[in-house]
Amino acid sequence: MASECFVTQEATQEILLRVTNVCAECYDDINEGDIIHYDMQNYRYLCKNCQERLCAQMNENCEVVEDDSPGLFC
Repeated sequence: MASECFVTQEATQEILLRVTNVCAECYDDINEGDIIHYDMQNYRYLCKNCQERLCAQMNENCEVVEDDSPGLFC
């Protein structure tokens, strides 16, 4: 499932200068040579930890599956 939802690549100087140098989820720094994951659904770069956490919440269609706990506006 994760391979269809994310593109995994090494952070290059071009990505860091032109796109981002922080994770879009936790805002940790991304350094040249780090392994990063491009979220194909939300068009953003994520660090490994955030990608793994998001992947655990996704179904086979790369959609985040909400838990069944009641929300504020049920």
